[in-house]
Amino acid sequence: MSRTIRTFEARITNQQQVRDDLDQLGWAASKLWNVGRYYAQEQWDETGEIPDDGELKAELKSHERYTDLHSQSSQRILEELAEAFNGWFGKRRNGDDRARPPGYRKNGDSHPRSTVSFKAAGFKHDAQFTRVRLSKGRNLKEHRSDFILCEYQTRPDVDLTEWDIQQVRAVYKRDDWRLQFVCRTTIDPEPPGDGVAGVDLGICNFAAVSFGDESVLYPGGALKEDEYYFTKKKAKCDDSSSREATRLDRKRSGRRTHFLHALSKAIVEECVKRGVGTLVVGDLGGIRKDDENGEPRDWGDHGNLDLHGWAFDRFTTLLDYKAEAEGIDVELVSERDTSKSCSACGHTEDNQRVERGLYVCEKCDTVANADVNGAENIRQKVLPSLATDGGDRDNGWLAQPAVRLFDRDEGVFAPREQVVNREP
Repeated sequence: MSRTIRTFEARITNQQQVRDDLDQLGWAASKLWNVGRYYAQEQWDETGEIPDDGELKAELKSHERYTDLHSQSSQRILEELAEAFNGWFGKRRNGDDRARPPGYRKNGDSHPRSTVSFKAAGFKHDAQFTRVRLSKGRNLKEHRSDFILCEYQTRPDVDLTEWDIQQVRAVYKRDDWRLQFVCRTTIDPEPPGDGVAGVDLGICNFAAVSFGDESVLYPGGALKEDEYYFTKKKAKCDDSSSREATRLDRKRSGRRTHFLHALSKAIVEECVKRGVGTLVVGDLGGIRKDDENGEPRDWGDHGNLDLHGWAFDRFTTLLDYKAEAEGIDVELVSERDTSKSCSACGHTEDNQRVERGLYVCEKCDTVANADVNGAENIRQKVLPSLATDGGDRDNGWLAQPAVRLFDRDEGVFAPREQVVNREP
């Protein structure tokens, strides 16, 4: 039995009604941070030591800024300040002379809107009407309003009644307030089986999945179309920080997030259907790293745009927690040589990928979809004996993968023929 924690973000649907009250809390949080920062600097100058969060709370609990917020919200601000100082000390101890201590929260003469956290005593959740009541501090309470009632909307696949909400955060992002629900639950799922699947991530096909006797491709065309479309639309804006540019950024981010959620869900569902208990994913951690000369890698104009819009870490995180809920283990492995080696016989040659999308082995004459061949090699990272069987297995599935396309109308991945037939 394991305990899992997730954070779900929600859009506030009554933004206009609650915005002023949330602004007050956000500004108050920044002011309290600055008060704590000033006190810490005074102690540093006098004693050579930085106070911990316990001392900060004890010294500042009677301060006017502390009582602008609910006590637990104020405590969290000071805890974050202490954590920031600890992080700075850690970097300095490790020899990072360029590390700087946490600064004050100011934009010129004004304060930014800081995130405000509400622990158990500071919020009340109403699941029936999808709203949450957030407590104000004593100084900001009015005779008619001691709290802020936020109505919200999560993604369709999120049901907060299935989770124990530990904390609610009000976060100011792209000129709007949003809610983040930090939730916990205990799960003990039985794995669907003992099968192993491999996942190769790429540019044309976002994911290729090998199940050892079947394979599935998930093209990234819909995602790339969005990236090109929104990049061009934003380029026409006179100001990158304008209302229209912000709207485009928000819409692009939302569509990308939905694509990644739909893809990770589709892959996990395929794994459950086939009795997969272990999902092996090629680690793309080095794809944005510099080349051997220390310069940023150049993947070409289209490649750079594609990679800039992709959130590989985000996708593997989504895949990991969706798989965990089904009892499936996710392992990250190196992609080294997975595109060069034949998954049927293990022979390795630099030129066996004869053209985009096609892989031909000169030793055993295996013909395969290049991405599927890579996915099978990744799968074999945890089953190394498979590559030494001399190619006796039926390898036709390597060359003829099933294809799942993103159906924009339904917001899900579906068989290619089903999506194509629906198009006008």
